[in-house]
Amino acid sequence: MSDSPLYLQIKRYIVDQIDSGHWPVGHRITTELALTEQFNVSRMTVNKAIRDLVSEGRLLRRPRLGTFVCAPDDKAESPLLDIRNIASEVAQRGKTYSSKVIKQIALNADDSVAMKLGVMLGSQIFYSEIIHFEDKSPIQLEMRWVNANYAPNYLEQDFSEITPNQYLSENCPLSAIEHTVEAIVASDAVRSALRLAVNEPCLLLNRRTWSEDKLVSTALLYHPGTRYKLSSKVLLD
Repeated sequence: MSDSPLYLQIKRYIVDQIDSGHWPVGHRITTELALTEQFNVSRMTVNKAIRDLVSEGRLLRRPRLGTFVCAPDDKAESPLLDIRNIASEVAQRGKTYSSKVIKQIALNADDSVAMKLGVMLGSQIFYSEIIHFEDKSPIQLEMRWVNANYAPNYLEQDFSEITPNQYLSENCPLSAIEHTVEAIVASDAVRSALRLAVNEPCLLLNRRTWSEDKLVSTALLYHPGTRYKLSSKVLLD
């Protein structure tokens, strides 16, 4: 019997079943209850193993249907050179979208935010922090700072019903965007929000948006690297 933690032994067993082809892509794996009995462990131990593999992109939970083996490239995808409503993206993939609003408050701009948003130090700005889900799996943590002068009703919005992107697009029509993307080691807070495994990569998209000549918002968009990808298409002459 291995000396490694029980949940890692179960995780290794599942991965072996996948890698050997015994459980092919699309296969519904053994239920948590059956694995609990098979390994004589608690349901929590089995759930931990499966949750890690979901975070790593090896498995996909489907509510009321079970847990299935993912294709290697079975990741949520967004266009890098465009801005789309994440709720619409999820729906277009045939998935169920939901969100959890963590914060939605007024702040005074510190040095970093004042520089990014192009406002005076100490100016009142609006801040929102939201986790976006696809089939109950977190695919984006959005931290957004908004110029209060250009979106005065931002804090009055119910962002469990609409996304900040939808609200800002309708009230401050987009004229320009600025993007940078980097791979990062996620902080404990980001890892917890996105349910990342300890060594799972994280993609960070830094975004600023303008409406006409007005810099409206700046955002940090964190994504689980094993479950999300950004793509672009450029037409050449």
